[in-house]
Parts: sequence; C-alpha cells; structure tokens
Amino acid sequence: MTGEPPDPDLVAAHVAGDPEAFAELFRRHRDVLWAVALRTTGNPEDAADALQDAMLSALRSAATFRGRSAVRTWLYRIVVNACLDRLRRSAARPAVPLGGHDTPDPADAITRTGQRVDLLRALATLSPGQRAAVVLVDAHGLPVSEVAEILEVPVGTVKSRCARARAHLAKELGGPGGGSRRGGNPSAPSGVPSGYPWDGRR
Repeated sequence: MTGEPPDPDLVAAHVAGDPEAFAELFRRHRDVLWAVALRTTGNPEDAADALQDAMLSALRSAATFRGRSAVRTWLYRIVVNACLDRLRRSAARPAVPLGGHDTPDPADAITRTGQRVDLLRALATLSPGQRAAVVLVDAHGLPVSEVAEILEVPVGTVKSRCARARAHLAKELGGPGGGSRRGGNPSAPSGVPSGYPWDGRR
C-alpha cells in the first residue's frame, strides 16, 4: 500500500468531510469483511444485509473511533456484531446455498462446493459466539487477543469457544480427531479437518 493513506487517516478524512475516504476504506477491506459476514451468518442474503448494516453503522459512528485499536479490529467488531444481531433476531438456522461467493478451480469445483456446503452447515450448528470466535481465529487467522477485543470478551473465553467449536466441527465434518473422512490438516489448529475452505478469499 505504498503511497496510499493508512486506515486511520482515511477514518479521520471521512470524519473531516472527505466524501471519498470511507468508500476507499470499505474497498480496501471489502473482501475480508464479506468473508467474515458470510461464514458467520451462513448465507449470502443475511451476510449482505449484515454487512450493509455494519457499514452504515461504521459510517455514522466513525467520529467515535479513537484509535485504541486497529481500524481493522474496529471494522471486524462492527461486522461481527451486526451478524450476531441478525442471527439472534432470526433465531433460525440459515439455509446454505449450493455455491460459494468465490469460484474454485474447475478441476475440483464439485469437491470444493460440497466442502463449502458441509462447512457452512456445520458452522450453522454452533452457537453464535462459538461461530464468531472460530471463524475469526481459524478462518481468518486473527490472534486470540485481537478476537477477544473484537468480541469484547476475555481471552480465555475466546480460547474456550474455539476449543468447543473445533471439537464440534471435527465431529460434524470428519469424525473424532478431525477429518477421518478427509484427513487431518497439520497446519490447522487441533481438531480442524483439512480440505475445507478456510483458505481462499479471506
């Protein structure tokens, strides 16, 4: 991002009245925020609505940003809260589409689509808090300390939610131990089955 203004400068410019600053901030983080919303809500419709709610909230509350956390952390928190609010209001398990927002290589399109469906369905069986924690830590690789800040809970709570979520996902997706159907992933946290699309668009 050489030559581009850092995120805090864009927030400050938006607050000062620059009509393009927030749009640039959103473009910069759009893909990862969409991925967080999709994995947390479980379907594109709710993800789009939650992301729109979140960006409107960020747009209106930017003046309250004090720089105590990274802009990324601030945006994650707003998006996750919007997703959790939508999940709590609906109080229903989301329907999972048969396709992802991203497109895999043609050679393994069928396999990857099935894996995405399996993963989103499994995520939908978690509690909202567990789902948000494991998506942020395992899918997006955020430090536990940053996720604790995003979710506004203690670090120990994030660790506990992730451990329970991983155990549940391992059972749902691949049997005890994580991935007896598709094999374990040595690079993933313990209990996370391999072959499932945590990678790709982050």
